[in-house]
Amino acid sequence: MPTKFAIIAATILSCVGTSHRTLVAQSGSRDALPLQLFVYDRSAPLDISARVYQQRDDMTIYDISYVSPKGGRVPGYLTVPTAPGPHAGILIQHGLPGSREDMFRLLTTLARTGAVTLAITAPWARPEIASTRDTILAMTPRDAEEQIQLVIDWMRGVDLLRARLDVDPERLAYVGVSYGGMIGGLLAGVERRVKAYVLIVGDGGLATHMKQGDNPDWARLTQPQRDAWLAAMEPIEPIRFIPYAAPAVLLLQNGRRDEQIPMENALTYQQAASNPKWIYWYDTGHTLNSQSRFDMTNWLAMWIGLNPARLQP
Repeated sequence: MPTKFAIIAATILSCVGTSHRTLVAQSGSRDALPLQLFVYDRSAPLDISARVYQQRDDMTIYDISYVSPKGGRVPGYLTVPTAPGPHAGILIQHGLPGSREDMFRLLTTLARTGAVTLAITAPWARPEIASTRDTILAMTPRDAEEQIQLVIDWMRGVDLLRARLDVDPERLAYVGVSYGGMIGGLLAGVERRVKAYVLIVGDGGLATHMKQGDNPDWARLTQPQRDAWLAAMEPIEPIRFIPYAAPAVLLLQNGRRDEQIPMENALTYQQAASNPKWIYWYDTGHTLNSQSRFDMTNWLAMWIGLNPARLQP
C-alpha cells in the first residue's frame, strides 16, 4: 500500500493542511441508530428494465430502472465494460439539485478504469415527485421519507450489482458529490456490503445545512414547521451514522474555499467519521479540481482494484 495513503494520525488535527488524517474516539452503539427504518425485503424482485443508451468501444451504457421498495421505479444509468469481468462495482450519487445526468461523465470515466458503474436519481428529482412541488425539498417530514427511500434504493442498487455475474461482490464502492457526499455517510452506517466510500464536499446533512439559517426555504417556515421538519430529519442525519461506517474505508475530500459547505461543517463531518479514513483538502471552492479526481481514482484503485492507467491519453 503506498506510503502517501498510510493512516498516520492518532489525534484530531485542528490545522487544515494539504492533506491530513484524523482519528476520533467514538462512543455509543450502532444499535442506537434507527436502523429499522431501512429494512426492506431483499428477496423481492428488482424487476429491472434496461435498454442500450450508448454503445462505445470500451463499454455499453444502459438506461435502466428498477422497483423501489418505497414505491415507484428508480431511474439510473448502468455502464458495463466491454472487457470480461469480474469487475469492481461503483455506486454514484449526484448533488442537490441534480439527477443522474449530472454524474454521466464521472460514471463513464470510472467505467473506463474497469468498473460496472451505477448512477441513480434521488426521489425528490424524479418527475413524479418533482412535478408536484415548487421547491426541490418539501420542507415537511416528507423529506425524511424521501431520504430514507434514497438509502433503501441504494441498498437495492447493491443488490443489483451483487446479482451480476460480471461484478465481484467484494469490490463495491460508493462515490457521492455534495448532497451525495452527505447521503454516503448515512448509507455507510447502514449498508455493510460496500467496501469503500468516497464522500466529496459533503457535510453532516440537511438539518446541519438548514440550521445555518441562510436558506430561503428554511427562512419561510414558521417555528412549528421547523420543529416538525427537524424532528423528522435529525434522527437520520448522516453525521449520526458515519461514526459507524467501519469496517468500510472512507475518503473525504473538501475545498478550503467552498462557498456552500463552511469549513467548520466539513471538519466536524470528517472528525465524526469512523476509521480507517483519508482526508484531503484542496485549494478550491465547492467544485474540486483534477488533482482531487486523480486522488480519488488512485484511492479506489487501491481498495477495489481499478486500473487508473486506462485514463491516460
